[in-house]
Amino acid sequence: MPQQRWATTCLAALFLSACNPTLNWREVRFEQAPLVALLPCKPDQGTRTLPMGDRSINVTMQGCEAGGLLFTVAVAQVNTADEAGALLKPWKEALLANARATGSSDRPFTLAGATPWPDAVLASFRGERTNGELVVGQVALFAREGQVYQGAVFGERLGSEATDTFFGGLKLR
Repeated sequence: MPQQRWATTCLAALFLSACNPTLNWREVRFEQAPLVALLPCKPDQGTRTLPMGDRSINVTMQGCEAGGLLFTVAVAQVNTADEAGALLKPWKEALLANARATGSSDRPFTLAGATPWPDAVLASFRGERTNGELVVGQVALFAREGQVYQGAVFGERLGSEATDTFFGGLKLR
């Protein structure tokens, strides 16, 4: 009988832990943009003006923290497709500077429906938080028409399961 209770307790604990995952993925959308993303938690939302190269742009962002990682998706509206493509490199540079990263390892980032700009990348980097702690991150930057998009994950260390799900969940409708 004690073994049966132990087995029942273990099964109940396993079942309950499966109902409360650390990364509870859900689809999020932007009202003003055709971007759909998967985030592992209920996001906070906001809009702010950020410096990008020689100008400032309004950026709408959604983000949340789960499993020791920060996940963000962002969109900025500009006037033309060419302006959106030209903003990809300064956006990456601003993000790396903010993360105090000395460089990044980049590979092309291709998303169905996005314009194939040469500066559309998935960049991996190591940097430093304002308190001096190590931060690693991956950021995808891409554009379509007059909109620029960012998807990013930051943390002390990144796991491929979380990053693959996050970046694989980015879609343009």
